[in-house]
Amino acid sequence: MPVAISKWSFLFLKELLNLKYKATVFINFIGNLFNMKRILLIAMVAGSLLSCKNENREVPDVTGEDVLEGETAASTDTAKIDINPISHATAVINWGETTIYLDPVGGAEAFTGMTDADMVLITDIHGDHMSAETLAALELGDTPIIAPQAVKDELPDSLASKITVMNNGENLSQSGIAIEAIPMYNLREEAKQFHPKGRGNGYILEKDGQRLYIAGDTEDIPEMRNLQNIDIALVPMNLPYTMPVDAAADAVIEFAPEKVYPYHFRGQDGKADVNKFKQLVNEGNSEVEVVLANWYPEDES
Repeated sequence: MPVAISKWSFLFLKELLNLKYKATVFINFIGNLFNMKRILLIAMVAGSLLSCKNENREVPDVTGEDVLEGETAASTDTAKIDINPISHATAVINWGETTIYLDPVGGAEAFTGMTDADMVLITDIHGDHMSAETLAALELGDTPIIAPQAVKDELPDSLASKITVMNNGENLSQSGIAIEAIPMYNLREEAKQFHPKGRGNGYILEKDGQRLYIAGDTEDIPEMRNLQNIDIALVPMNLPYTMPVDAAADAVIEFAPEKVYPYHFRGQDGKADVNKFKQLVNEGNSEVEVVLANWYPEDES
């Protein structure tokens, strides 16, 4: 049986429902507001923490000029290597502030005007590499003289006592330069008596990433051909004592130094053709710079 609802009751129920809806909307609004305040509060706290952390650390501004200055500073850390020929196998090597006398022969007068030596390197016992008279005349004092045992055995006691012996495969450091003694010897049967393996030294010198190879009296031996990352090389070519021009060029093409000086190139029949050497090297590897220095200034007088 249907229940009659008066007009006033209906209006009352309708208002009641409106109040309920408004209350629901209000409650949702308050809830959302609370959540927003909570998120805002968290963000403010996090920002405060980051701000405190950054206050303890200075972040410098980096400009293009700063980068260029850094690159310039790095590039000047590498010292220049100057090769100054004296004669044949003898040279003065200036490596930054360090001066090296290589195979000093020719008397003290051959070194007139040169900076005093910080070290001496001797490769072998022959007269174009070792001279007791020149070593004595240079008055080297406590300057270290580095040489193979065979050289020490040939020198008088007054000089032998000053020798620091290095043999093939040995390493030492002198004046901030790492030195490695490597073999130098002949390959051809008819030449093996000149330089037997193990008697003399070639040298690899290294400092600040730069590597200098001094071959000594040698042919194009595997130890030479297998070299890597050589910046400057001194390579001999004179028959019958070392190797012919084409063998020297072929070896240089293989181990590819940045720069090579043909030296020690006077043999029994005069001087080797260093211009041909340069041509062969450039044809095989145009990136290798061949430096034709004056190793025989006495011929001009």
